[in-house]
Amino acid sequence: MSPVYRFLFLPVSAARGTGEYARALEIASAALARWPDADIRFMVSREAPYARSVPFKTILLERSSTLQPREVAETLREFRPQIVVFDNAGRTTQLRVAREIDARVLYVSSRPRQRGKAFRWRWMRLIDEHWIAYPALLAGSLSRAERFKLLVMRRPTVRFLDVLLPSVGATTAAILARYGVASGEFVLVAPGGGAAHRSLPQAPAVIAAAVRELAARVPAVVWVGEVPSTSLPDNVKLAGRVPMAELVALAGFAKVVLTNGADTLLQVIALARPCVAIALSPDQTARLQRLTDAGVPVDVALDSSAIVAAVESLYCDADAAAANVAKLRTLSLRDGLAEAIDAIERLLKKEAMQ
Repeated sequence: MSPVYRFLFLPVSAARGTGEYARALEIASAALARWPDADIRFMVSREAPYARSVPFKTILLERSSTLQPREVAETLREFRPQIVVFDNAGRTTQLRVAREIDARVLYVSSRPRQRGKAFRWRWMRLIDEHWIAYPALLAGSLSRAERFKLLVMRRPTVRFLDVLLPSVGATTAAILARYGVASGEFVLVAPGGGAAHRSLPQAPAVIAAAVRELAARVPAVVWVGEVPSTSLPDNVKLAGRVPMAELVALAGFAKVVLTNGADTLLQVIALARPCVAIALSPDQTARLQRLTDAGVPVDVALDSSAIVAAVESLYCDADAAAANVAKLRTLSLRDGLAEAIDAIERLLKKEAMQ
C-alpha cells in the first residue's frame, strides 16, 4: 500500500496575498493530481479574502500564520506533515518545529524582502528548497552574496519557478459561454484580486475609468478579480475571483490582456497573448523595468487614457499585436508547476529512503 502523504500550506494571508494563495492552491492541486490519497491542508487567516473558499481542509487563524507561531507549531506537531510549504510567510520558530518533526521545508519568495529572509544563514539551515516565484530575468539572478552562501552551506536547493500553467482541461467552451463572450473578441482585465498597494490608493478608480472607456470601444470586457463599487457598462462581465485554470483559459482566448506586474503577466507571456501591464506596487515596477531592459516593454502608466490607448492599439492593430507577441516569445518561460511537483516527489523519495 502506498503511503498517504501529508502536506501543509501556509500562504501569506495579507489582503494583497491573493497571488500567493493562488500559487499555493495550484501547487496543492497538482500535488493532489500526482498523489490522489494525499492529505492536504491550508492554514490561513480568517480575514483573508479567500479564507472560506479554500477547496482543501482549512485551519482558520485569527491573523496571518506568521503572526501566530504557537498555533502553527501545534498544528505541525499534531498533523506531522511530510511537506510544509511557506509562501512568503513563516518565522524561524515555525521552520524549526517543521524540522523537528522531520518535515521537508519548502519556502517560496516573490518579493525582495522575503527572498532576503530565505538567504539568512539560520534559515538556509532549515529550508530544503527555496523557490523564487519568478524567472531570473524578473526576480534578479542570484547575487554574489547569495551564491557565496549557497557554496558555503550547500543548501537549500534554489529554483526559479518561471510560470505556473495549470491544465485547463475541456472547460474552455463552458467558460466562454458563462460570460457570453467569443474567442478573440474580448479584452481580459486581470489587475489582481487584492487590495490596492498603499502607495497607489487611486489604482482601482483609474482602472475602472479605463474599463468604462474600453467598453465603449470593444465588444466585451471580462474583469477578473476585485471590482470597485462603481457602475459599469453592460458589456463588462464581472468574473470575481476565479480558479487559476479558468483565468488561464480566459487569457488564452482574449484578444488583449490588461494585467499587473505579477503572476498573471507571466502566464499571459507564456501563452503569447497580446498584453500590457500596470505596475501596482514597487516590486512590480522593478519587474516591468527588467522586462523593458530585456527588450520586452509591456508596461503602461497608471493613467486611464494611457491604458485605453495601449489596449486599443493592440486590439485594433494586428501588426502591433504581432510585434508585442513576438517580443513575449523571446522570453521562453519554463513550466514551473511541473518542476515544483517533480522537486516534491524527489523530497518524498529521499524521506522514504531514510
